[in-house]
Amino acid sequence: MPKPTADLATLGLGVDRTSPVPLYHQLAQQLQAAIEQGRLAPGSLLGNELELAARLGLSRPTVRQAIQSLVDKGLMVRRRGVGTQVVHSRIRRPLELSSLYDDLDAADRRPETRVLRNTVEPASAEVAAALHVATGSEVHLVERLRYAHGEPMALLRNHLPPGLLDLGTVALEATGLYRMMRASGLTLHSARQAVGARTATGEEAALLAEPAGAPLLTMERTTFDDGGRAVEFGSHVYRASRYAFEFQLLARP
Repeated sequence: MPKPTADLATLGLGVDRTSPVPLYHQLAQQLQAAIEQGRLAPGSLLGNELELAARLGLSRPTVRQAIQSLVDKGLMVRRRGVGTQVVHSRIRRPLELSSLYDDLDAADRRPETRVLRNTVEPASAEVAAALHVATGSEVHLVERLRYAHGEPMALLRNHLPPGLLDLGTVALEATGLYRMMRASGLTLHSARQAVGARTATGEEAALLAEPAGAPLLTMERTTFDDGGRAVEFGSHVYRASRYAFEFQLLARP
């Protein structure tokens, strides 16, 4: 089925020739904003570069450079016989006590989940320290692959104290873990979180549709309820090509 061609006339594209910002970069920024705001949907075809250049009064090389910068960021792809196509917008997630499922759902990214493992296992020293249980004691492990718009985004590994709530696989694939926890009566109060980066293992790369050794963002989080009890330890990896964490920084008084 042919993909729809984007109606660029509705995007309000334009350039300021008096600005010190290069013309190609101005155009690239506007196209990127349209992608991230959903005005250029994944799968849309960008259309003819010559027509876009004529509409904006730009040279074709300038338009081509703008588009190439978005191709380099992974936001667009050039397909032989098809043209330039929007792939996706990069997911930008604020650092707050929310779940990836809730963030994707709120952004209308159609989150989906595939449960890879749902079992009980002995707690490693790291997991035991995070959950305040004895090393080797039983904890619940849930490992899931999270999708957005049908594309893998993150590999999520969560450990929880045993008996905390019913962790059925069907429910885990239908909704988010934090939603299940809240529905069971748990009040999530705070979390301790660390963000980092590393390269993908072969298994992770295959699951996330990335080449082996691709950069991944990492996040470890221990979540506490309103009584101060550790109720979840998450160890997650995200595709750096598709995902970013956002920080809000405040100056000290």
